Amino acid sequence: MTTTAPLAEVLAAAAHAWQRFRAGQSLDRAIALAVSGRPEMRPAVLDVSYTAVRHLAFAEYAIRTLASRPPSPPLAALLAVALGQLMRERHAEYTIVDQAVSAARRVPSIAPAAGFVNALLRNFIRRREDLMAARDLSAEMRFNVPPWWLARVRAAFPGRWEAILSAQSEAPPLVLRVAAGVDVDDYLRRCTESSMAATRVGERAVWVHSPRPVAEVPGFAEGDVSVQDAGAQLAAPWLGVEPGQRVLDACAAPGGKTVHIAEIAGAGVVALEVDGARAARIRENLDRTRTVAEVLVGDAAEPSRWWDGRPFDRVLLDAPCTASGIVRRHPDIPWLRRPSDVAHLATLQARLLGALWPLLEVGGRLLYVVCSLFPEEGPEQIERFTAEHSEARAVPLPPGSPCVQLAPAPAVAPAWDGVSALPTLHDGFFYALLQKTR
Repeated sequence: MTTTAPLAEVLAAAAHAWQRFRAGQSLDRAIALAVSGRPEMRPAVLDVSYTAVRHLAFAEYAIRTLASRPPSPPLAALLAVALGQLMRERHAEYTIVDQAVSAARRVPSIAPAAGFVNALLRNFIRRREDLMAARDLSAEMRFNVPPWWLARVRAAFPGRWEAILSAQSEAPPLVLRVAAGVDVDDYLRRCTESSMAATRVGERAVWVHSPRPVAEVPGFAEGDVSVQDAGAQLAAPWLGVEPGQRVLDACAAPGGKTVHIAEIAGAGVVALEVDGARAARIRENLDRTRTVAEVLVGDAAEPSRWWDGRPFDRVLLDAPCTASGIVRRHPDIPWLRRPSDVAHLATLQARLLGALWPLLEVGGRLLYVVCSLFPEEGPEQIERFTAEHSEARAVPLPPGSPCVQLAPAPAVAPAWDGVSALPTLHDGFFYALLQKTR
Protein backbone atom coordinates (compact mmCIF):
# COMPACT_ATOMS: atom_id res chain seq x y z
CA MET A 1 0.00 0.00 0.00
CA THR A 2 1.72 3.18 -1.15
CA THR A 3 0.46 6.62 -0.21
CA THR A 4 1.84 9.96 0.91
CA ALA A 5 -0.99 10.26 3.47
CA PRO A 6 -0.32 9.16 7.06
CA LEU A 7 -1.95 5.91 8.08
CA ALA A 8 -4.18 7.86 10.48
CA GLU A 9 -5.72 9.77 7.57
CA VAL A 10 -6.23 6.55 5.64
CA LEU A 11 -7.89 4.87 8.62
CA ALA A 12 -10.18 7.87 9.13
CA ALA A 13 -11.25 7.86 5.47
CA ALA A 14 -11.71 4.08 5.48
CA ALA A 15 -13.85 4.37 8.62
CA HIS A 16 -16.00 6.95 6.83
CA ALA A 17 -16.44 4.50 3.94
CA TRP A 18 -17.22 1.69 6.40
CA GLN A 19 -20.10 3.64 7.93
CA ARG A 20 -21.67 4.23 4.51
CA PHE A 21 -21.18 0.59 3.57
CA ARG A 22 -22.77 -0.70 6.78
CA ALA A 23 -25.68 1.65 6.09
CA GLY A 24 -26.28 -0.18 2.80
CA GLN A 25 -24.08 1.56 0.23
CA SER A 26 -21.80 -0.43 -2.07
CA LEU A 27 -18.22 -0.45 -0.85
CA ASP A 28 -16.80 1.05 -4.04
CA ARG A 29 -19.28 3.93 -3.94
CA ALA A 30 -18.60 4.48 -0.25
CA ILE A 31 -14.86 4.63 -0.89
CA ALA A 32 -15.33 7.06 -3.78
CA LEU A 33 -17.24 9.42 -1.50
CA ALA A 34 -14.74 9.02 1.34
CA VAL A 35 -11.83 10.13 -0.84
CA SER A 36 -13.71 12.78 -2.80
CA GLY A 37 -11.25 15.61 -3.40
CA ARG A 38 -8.30 13.37 -2.41
CA PRO A 39 -7.96 10.94 -5.34
CA GLU A 40 -4.34 10.19 -4.42
CA MET A 41 -5.64 8.47 -1.27
CA ARG A 42 -7.94 6.08 -3.12
CA PRO A 43 -5.54 3.09 -3.49
CA ALA A 44 -4.65 3.11 0.20
CA VAL A 45 -8.22 3.66 1.43
CA LEU A 46 -9.47 0.95 -0.93
CA ASP A 47 -6.84 -1.46 0.40
CA VAL A 48 -7.69 -0.78 4.06
CA SER A 49 -11.46 -0.84 3.43
CA TYR A 50 -11.42 -4.10 1.49
CA THR A 51 -9.19 -5.69 4.12
CA ALA A 52 -11.63 -4.66 6.84
CA VAL A 53 -14.64 -6.05 4.97
CA ARG A 54 -12.84 -9.36 4.44
CA HIS A 55 -12.69 -9.62 8.25
CA LEU A 56 -16.09 -8.06 8.99
CA ALA A 57 -17.69 -10.94 10.88
CA PHE A 58 -14.67 -11.44 13.13
CA ALA A 59 -14.05 -7.73 13.69
CA GLU A 60 -17.61 -7.11 14.80
CA TYR A 61 -17.46 -10.17 17.06
CA ALA A 62 -14.24 -8.88 18.60
CA ILE A 63 -15.76 -5.45 19.21
CA ARG A 64 -18.83 -7.00 20.86
CA THR A 65 -16.61 -9.15 23.03
CA LEU A 66 -14.13 -6.48 24.10
CA ALA A 67 -16.44 -3.47 24.51
CA SER A 68 -18.62 -3.24 27.61
CA ARG A 69 -21.32 -1.50 25.57
CA PRO A 70 -21.87 -1.04 21.82
CA PRO A 71 -19.73 1.81 20.48
CA SER A 72 -21.27 4.53 18.35
CA PRO A 73 -21.27 3.85 14.58
CA PRO A 74 -18.31 6.21 13.86
CA LEU A 75 -16.31 4.63 16.68
CA ALA A 76 -17.22 1.07 15.65
CA ALA A 77 -16.18 1.91 12.10
CA LEU A 78 -12.72 3.08 13.14
CA LEU A 79 -12.25 0.02 15.33
CA ALA A 80 -13.29 -2.30 12.50
CA VAL A 81 -10.80 -0.89 9.98
CA ALA A 82 -8.03 -0.86 12.59
CA LEU A 83 -8.76 -4.48 13.53
CA GLY A 84 -8.57 -5.38 9.85
CA GLN A 85 -5.05 -3.97 9.78
CA LEU A 86 -4.08 -5.88 12.91
CA MET A 87 -5.34 -9.07 11.25
CA ARG A 88 -3.37 -8.37 8.09
CA GLU A 89 -0.15 -7.63 9.98
CA ARG A 90 1.25 -5.33 7.30
CA HIS A 91 2.27 -2.71 9.88
CA ALA A 92 3.70 -3.14 13.35
CA GLU A 93 1.01 -3.49 15.99
CA TYR A 94 2.12 -0.40 17.91
CA THR A 95 1.98 1.64 14.68
CA ILE A 96 -1.60 0.58 13.94
CA VAL A 97 -2.74 1.34 17.49
CA ASP A 98 -0.97 4.70 17.52
CA GLN A 99 -2.39 5.73 14.15
CA ALA A 100 -5.91 4.55 15.06
CA VAL A 101 -5.76 6.75 18.18
CA SER A 102 -4.56 9.66 16.01
CA ALA A 103 -7.45 8.98 13.61
CA ALA A 104 -9.93 9.11 16.49
CA ARG A 105 -8.58 12.48 17.57
CA ARG A 106 -9.17 13.83 14.06
CA VAL A 107 -12.93 13.20 14.31
CA PRO A 108 -14.65 15.56 16.79
CA SER A 109 -17.52 13.16 17.53
CA ILE A 110 -15.18 10.38 18.69
CA ALA A 111 -12.12 12.35 19.84
CA PRO A 112 -13.08 11.90 23.52
CA ALA A 113 -13.00 8.11 22.96
CA ALA A 114 -9.37 8.04 21.74
CA GLY A 115 -8.35 6.37 25.00
CA PHE A 116 -11.04 3.73 24.51
CA VAL A 117 -9.68 3.01 20.99
CA ASN A 118 -6.21 2.54 22.47
CA ALA A 119 -7.49 0.25 25.23
CA LEU A 120 -9.67 -1.95 23.03
CA LEU A 121 -7.02 -2.49 20.35
CA ARG A 122 -4.36 -3.31 22.94
CA ASN A 123 -6.80 -5.69 24.62
CA PHE A 124 -7.39 -7.35 21.25
CA ILE A 125 -3.64 -7.86 20.83
CA ARG A 126 -3.41 -9.47 24.28
CA ARG A 127 -6.44 -11.72 23.71
CA ARG A 128 -5.90 -12.43 20.01
CA GLU A 129 -5.23 -16.15 20.50
CA ASP A 130 -8.47 -16.79 22.39
CA LEU A 131 -10.50 -14.65 19.98
CA MET A 132 -9.02 -16.46 16.99
CA ALA A 133 -9.88 -19.80 18.55
CA ALA A 134 -13.51 -18.69 18.81
CA ARG A 135 -13.40 -17.54 15.20
CA ASP A 136 -12.14 -20.92 14.02
CA LEU A 137 -15.16 -22.60 15.61
CA SER A 138 -17.59 -20.40 13.68
CA ALA A 139 -18.11 -20.98 9.97
CA GLU A 140 -19.71 -17.53 9.65
CA MET A 141 -16.57 -15.85 11.00
CA ARG A 142 -14.12 -18.22 9.32
CA PHE A 143 -15.62 -17.61 5.89
CA ASN A 144 -16.88 -14.08 6.63
CA VAL A 145 -20.50 -14.48 5.56
CA PRO A 146 -23.85 -13.92 7.29
CA PRO A 147 -25.68 -17.03 8.55
CA TRP A 148 -28.35 -17.01 5.81
CA TRP A 149 -25.70 -16.81 3.08
CA LEU A 150 -23.75 -19.69 4.60
CA ALA A 151 -26.91 -21.79 4.78
CA ARG A 152 -27.69 -21.23 1.10
CA VAL A 153 -24.20 -22.17 -0.07
CA ARG A 154 -24.21 -25.28 2.12
CA ALA A 155 -27.59 -26.32 0.73
CA ALA A 156 -26.48 -25.78 -2.88
CA PHE A 157 -23.11 -27.54 -2.49
CA PRO A 158 -23.36 -29.96 0.46
CA GLY A 159 -20.09 -31.70 -0.38
CA ARG A 160 -18.06 -28.67 -1.45
CA TRP A 161 -19.34 -25.66 0.44
CA GLU A 162 -16.18 -25.27 2.54
CA ALA A 163 -13.88 -25.40 -0.49
CA ILE A 164 -16.06 -22.87 -2.31
CA LEU A 165 -16.23 -20.43 0.59
CA SER A 166 -12.52 -20.87 1.23
CA ALA A 167 -11.76 -20.02 -2.41
CA GLN A 168 -13.95 -16.96 -2.13
CA SER A 169 -11.85 -15.84 0.82
CA GLU A 170 -8.77 -15.64 -1.40
CA ALA A 171 -7.55 -12.49 -3.07
CA PRO A 172 -8.87 -12.56 -6.66
CA PRO A 173 -6.40 -13.37 -9.45
CA LEU A 174 -5.73 -11.03 -12.34
CA VAL A 175 -6.59 -12.83 -15.59
CA LEU A 176 -6.24 -11.19 -18.98
CA ARG A 177 -7.80 -12.06 -22.32
CA VAL A 178 -5.41 -11.54 -25.21
CA ALA A 179 -7.12 -9.90 -28.18
CA ALA A 180 -7.86 -12.01 -31.25
CA GLY A 181 -5.30 -10.19 -33.38
CA VAL A 182 -2.44 -10.64 -30.91
CA ASP A 183 -0.30 -13.79 -30.72
CA VAL A 184 -0.49 -15.16 -27.17
CA ASP A 185 3.10 -16.42 -27.13
CA ASP A 186 4.32 -13.02 -28.32
CA TYR A 187 2.33 -11.38 -25.55
CA LEU A 188 3.87 -13.69 -22.94
CA ARG A 189 7.30 -12.63 -24.17
CA ARG A 190 6.27 -9.01 -23.67
CA CYS A 191 5.26 -9.91 -20.12
CA THR A 192 8.70 -11.40 -19.50
CA GLU A 193 10.39 -8.30 -20.92
CA SER A 194 8.29 -6.19 -18.55
CA SER A 195 9.25 -8.38 -15.55
CA MET A 196 5.61 -9.44 -15.18
CA ALA A 197 5.33 -13.13 -14.33
CA ALA A 198 2.42 -14.63 -16.27
CA THR A 199 1.16 -18.05 -17.36
CA ARG A 200 -1.11 -19.06 -20.19
CA VAL A 201 -4.19 -20.74 -18.72
CA GLY A 202 -6.48 -21.00 -21.73
CA GLU A 203 -6.73 -20.46 -25.45
CA ARG A 204 -6.33 -16.71 -24.98
CA ALA A 205 -6.29 -16.43 -21.18
CA VAL A 206 -3.21 -15.26 -19.30
CA TRP A 207 -2.86 -15.31 -15.53
CA VAL A 208 -0.73 -12.51 -14.08
CA HIS A 209 0.82 -13.96 -10.94
CA SER A 210 1.04 -10.66 -9.04
CA PRO A 211 -1.93 -8.37 -9.65
CA ARG A 212 -1.11 -4.80 -10.63
CA PRO A 213 -2.94 -1.69 -11.86
CA VAL A 214 -4.08 -1.99 -15.47
CA ALA A 215 -1.94 1.03 -16.34
CA GLU A 216 1.09 -1.18 -15.67
CA VAL A 217 -0.16 -4.11 -17.79
CA PRO A 218 1.67 -4.26 -21.14
CA GLY A 219 -0.63 -3.58 -24.06
CA PHE A 220 -3.73 -2.73 -22.03
CA ALA A 221 -3.97 0.89 -23.15
CA GLU A 222 -3.46 -0.22 -26.76
CA GLY A 223 -6.28 -2.76 -26.55
CA ASP A 224 -4.01 -5.79 -26.94
CA VAL A 225 -5.42 -7.31 -23.76
CA SER A 226 -8.49 -6.88 -21.58
CA VAL A 227 -9.06 -7.81 -17.95
CA GLN A 228 -11.59 -10.63 -18.00
CA ASP A 229 -12.18 -13.43 -15.54
CA ALA A 230 -11.35 -16.90 -16.83
CA GLY A 231 -14.94 -18.05 -16.33
CA ALA A 232 -16.32 -15.01 -18.13
CA GLN A 233 -14.10 -15.79 -21.12
CA LEU A 234 -16.24 -18.87 -21.81
CA ALA A 235 -19.28 -16.81 -22.83
CA ALA A 236 -18.26 -15.67 -26.31
CA PRO A 237 -17.04 -19.05 -27.62
CA TRP A 238 -19.95 -20.92 -26.04
CA LEU A 239 -22.41 -18.57 -27.72
CA GLY A 240 -21.16 -20.02 -31.02
CA VAL A 241 -21.49 -16.92 -33.18
CA GLU A 242 -20.91 -17.35 -36.92
CA PRO A 243 -19.86 -14.65 -39.41
CA GLY A 244 -22.74 -12.52 -40.67
CA GLN A 245 -25.03 -13.27 -37.74
CA ARG A 246 -26.83 -10.62 -35.72
CA VAL A 247 -26.03 -10.80 -32.01
CA LEU A 248 -27.61 -9.14 -28.97
CA ASP A 249 -25.53 -8.74 -25.83
CA ALA A 250 -28.15 -7.84 -23.24
CA CYS A 251 -27.22 -6.22 -19.92
CA ALA A 252 -23.84 -5.69 -21.53
CA ALA A 253 -21.90 -3.29 -19.28
CA PRO A 254 -19.01 -2.92 -18.80
CA GLY A 255 -18.57 -4.49 -22.22
CA GLY A 256 -15.96 -7.20 -21.82
CA LYS A 257 -18.13 -9.86 -23.41
CA THR A 258 -19.29 -7.42 -26.10
CA VAL A 259 -15.68 -6.81 -27.12
CA HIS A 260 -14.90 -10.53 -27.06
CA ILE A 261 -17.86 -11.37 -29.32
CA ALA A 262 -17.04 -8.53 -31.72
CA GLU A 263 -13.39 -9.63 -31.92
CA ILE A 264 -13.92 -13.29 -32.73
CA ALA A 265 -17.15 -13.37 -34.65
CA GLY A 266 -17.20 -10.97 -37.56
CA ALA A 267 -20.85 -10.45 -36.73
CA GLY A 268 -23.11 -7.49 -36.16
CA VAL A 269 -23.22 -6.95 -32.40
CA VAL A 270 -25.78 -4.87 -30.51
CA ALA A 271 -24.86 -4.11 -26.89
CA LEU A 272 -27.79 -3.15 -24.68
CA GLU A 273 -27.55 -1.52 -21.27
CA VAL A 274 -30.28 0.12 -19.21
CA ASP A 275 -27.99 2.62 -17.47
CA GLY A 276 -26.55 5.42 -19.60
CA ALA A 277 -23.39 5.84 -17.51
CA ARG A 278 -22.67 2.13 -17.71
CA ALA A 279 -23.35 2.17 -21.44
CA ALA A 280 -20.61 4.79 -21.73
CA ARG A 281 -18.19 2.24 -20.27
CA ILE A 282 -19.08 -0.16 -23.08
CA ARG A 283 -18.18 2.52 -25.61
CA GLU A 284 -14.90 3.19 -23.79
CA ASN A 285 -13.98 -0.49 -23.98
CA LEU A 286 -14.91 -0.66 -27.66
CA ASP A 287 -12.77 2.39 -28.38
CA ARG A 288 -9.79 1.07 -26.40
CA THR A 289 -9.87 -2.28 -28.19
CA ARG A 290 -10.72 -0.81 -31.59
CA THR A 291 -13.75 -3.06 -31.97
CA VAL A 292 -17.17 -2.20 -33.36
CA ALA A 293 -20.63 -2.73 -31.90
CA GLU A 294 -23.84 -0.75 -31.74
CA VAL A 295 -24.52 0.44 -28.19
CA LEU A 296 -28.12 1.06 -27.16
CA VAL A 297 -29.47 2.42 -23.89
CA GLY A 298 -32.64 0.55 -23.00
CA ASP A 299 -34.33 -1.94 -20.70
CA ALA A 300 -33.89 -5.52 -21.91
CA ALA A 301 -37.22 -6.36 -20.26
CA GLU A 302 -39.03 -3.84 -22.51
CA PRO A 303 -37.93 -4.54 -26.11
CA SER A 304 -40.76 -2.45 -27.57
CA ARG A 305 -38.85 0.66 -26.51
CA TRP A 306 -35.63 -0.13 -28.44
CA TRP A 307 -35.96 -3.19 -30.73
CA ASP A 308 -36.18 -2.49 -34.46
CA GLY A 309 -38.10 -5.71 -35.17
CA ARG A 310 -35.22 -7.59 -36.82
CA PRO A 311 -34.63 -10.94 -35.10
CA PHE A 312 -31.30 -11.93 -33.61
CA ASP A 313 -29.40 -15.13 -34.41
CA ARG A 314 -27.72 -15.14 -31.03
CA VAL A 315 -28.60 -13.57 -27.69
CA LEU A 316 -26.31 -13.36 -24.70
CA LEU A 317 -28.22 -12.65 -21.50
CA ASP A 318 -25.77 -11.91 -18.69
CA ALA A 319 -28.58 -11.34 -16.23
CA PRO A 320 -28.56 -9.27 -13.04
CA CYS A 321 -28.11 -11.60 -10.07
CA THR A 322 -27.01 -11.82 -6.46
CA ALA A 323 -23.36 -11.93 -7.64
CA SER A 324 -22.78 -14.75 -5.17
CA GLY A 325 -20.07 -16.12 -7.48
CA ILE A 326 -17.83 -13.04 -7.35
CA VAL A 327 -17.55 -12.49 -3.60
CA ARG A 328 -13.76 -12.59 -3.56
CA ARG A 329 -13.73 -9.58 -5.89
CA HIS A 330 -16.54 -7.83 -3.99
CA PRO A 331 -16.49 -9.00 -0.36
CA ASP A 332 -19.26 -6.54 0.48
CA ILE A 333 -21.83 -8.55 -1.50
CA PRO A 334 -22.94 -11.02 1.21
CA TRP A 335 -23.36 -8.15 3.66
CA LEU A 336 -25.38 -5.96 1.29
CA ARG A 337 -27.73 -8.66 0.04
CA ARG A 338 -30.83 -9.80 1.91
CA PRO A 339 -32.46 -13.24 1.78
CA SER A 340 -35.41 -11.77 -0.13
CA ASP A 341 -33.07 -10.55 -2.90
CA VAL A 342 -32.67 -14.09 -4.25
CA ALA A 343 -36.37 -14.46 -5.10
CA HIS A 344 -36.59 -10.86 -6.32
CA LEU A 345 -33.68 -11.32 -8.73
CA ALA A 346 -34.93 -14.71 -9.89
CA THR A 347 -38.21 -13.02 -10.82
CA LEU A 348 -36.32 -10.35 -12.77
CA GLN A 349 -34.26 -13.00 -14.58
CA ALA A 350 -37.43 -14.85 -15.60
CA ARG A 351 -38.88 -11.59 -16.89
CA LEU A 352 -35.76 -10.91 -18.97
CA LEU A 353 -35.76 -14.42 -20.42
CA GLY A 354 -39.42 -14.09 -21.36
CA ALA A 355 -38.89 -10.67 -22.95
CA LEU A 356 -35.82 -11.58 -25.02
CA TRP A 357 -36.87 -15.04 -26.21
CA PRO A 358 -39.32 -13.68 -28.86
CA LEU A 359 -36.47 -11.61 -30.36
CA LEU A 360 -34.59 -14.78 -31.28
CA GLU A 361 -34.74 -16.22 -34.80
CA VAL A 362 -36.02 -19.78 -35.16
CA GLY A 363 -32.92 -21.94 -34.96
CA GLY A 364 -31.14 -19.23 -32.99
CA ARG A 365 -29.50 -19.67 -29.62
CA LEU A 366 -29.64 -17.83 -26.31
CA LEU A 367 -26.84 -18.17 -23.78
CA TYR A 368 -28.02 -17.46 -20.24
CA VAL A 369 -25.31 -16.45 -17.77
CA VAL A 370 -25.33 -15.43 -14.12
CA CYS A 371 -22.35 -14.95 -11.80
CA SER A 372 -24.32 -16.68 -9.08
CA LEU A 373 -24.04 -19.95 -7.17
CA PHE A 374 -27.64 -20.08 -6.00
CA PRO A 375 -29.83 -22.67 -7.77
CA GLU A 376 -32.87 -20.35 -7.92
CA GLU A 377 -30.92 -18.15 -10.32
CA GLY A 378 -29.30 -20.97 -12.27
CA PRO A 379 -30.55 -24.52 -12.86
CA GLU A 380 -33.99 -23.91 -11.34
CA GLN A 381 -34.45 -20.84 -13.52
CA ILE A 382 -33.69 -22.80 -16.69
CA GLU A 383 -35.83 -25.75 -15.63
CA ARG A 384 -38.81 -23.43 -15.22
CA PHE A 385 -38.20 -21.69 -18.52
CA THR A 386 -37.87 -24.86 -20.60
CA ALA A 387 -40.95 -26.34 -18.89
CA GLU A 388 -42.95 -23.29 -19.97
CA HIS A 389 -41.45 -23.07 -23.50
CA SER A 390 -41.63 -26.35 -25.40
CA GLU A 391 -39.75 -24.73 -28.29
CA ALA A 392 -36.70 -24.13 -26.06
CA ARG A 393 -34.18 -26.97 -26.34
CA ALA A 394 -31.20 -27.09 -23.99
CA VAL A 395 -27.98 -27.51 -25.98
CA PRO A 396 -25.05 -29.33 -24.34
CA LEU A 397 -22.10 -27.11 -23.54
CA PRO A 398 -18.50 -28.35 -23.95
CA PRO A 399 -18.33 -30.22 -20.61
CA GLY A 400 -21.24 -32.28 -21.92
CA SER A 401 -24.25 -30.90 -20.07
CA PRO A 402 -26.97 -28.44 -21.08
CA CYS A 403 -26.06 -26.42 -18.00
CA VAL A 404 -22.64 -25.76 -16.50
CA GLN A 405 -22.04 -24.54 -12.95
CA LEU A 406 -18.59 -23.13 -12.33
CA ALA A 407 -18.14 -22.87 -8.59
CA PRO A 408 -14.99 -21.04 -7.49
CA ALA A 409 -13.12 -23.99 -6.01
CA PRO A 410 -10.21 -25.97 -7.50
CA ALA A 411 -12.17 -29.23 -7.61
CA VAL A 412 -14.52 -27.81 -10.22
CA ALA A 413 -12.18 -25.54 -12.16
CA PRO A 414 -12.78 -25.60 -15.92
CA ALA A 415 -10.19 -27.44 -17.97
CA TRP A 416 -8.05 -24.96 -19.88
CA ASP A 417 -6.37 -27.12 -22.55
CA GLY A 418 -5.08 -29.45 -19.89
CA VAL A 419 -3.50 -26.61 -17.96
CA SER A 420 -4.31 -26.23 -14.30
CA ALA A 421 -3.12 -23.47 -12.01
CA LEU A 422 -3.69 -22.26 -8.51
CA PRO A 423 -5.14 -20.11 -7.10
CA THR A 424 -8.56 -20.82 -8.54
CA LEU A 425 -8.58 -18.90 -11.78
CA HIS A 426 -12.27 -18.30 -12.28
CA ASP A 427 -15.21 -16.81 -10.45
CA GLY A 428 -18.50 -18.63 -9.92
CA PHE A 429 -20.78 -18.75 -12.98
CA PHE A 430 -23.82 -20.60 -14.24
CA TYR A 431 -24.25 -21.13 -18.00
CA ALA A 432 -27.12 -22.56 -20.01
CA LEU A 433 -27.47 -22.61 -23.80
CA LEU A 434 -30.97 -22.71 -25.30
CA GLN A 435 -31.97 -23.19 -28.95
CA LYS A 436 -35.27 -22.04 -30.42
CA THR A 437 -36.69 -24.96 -32.39
CA ARG A 438 -39.78 -23.31 -33.89
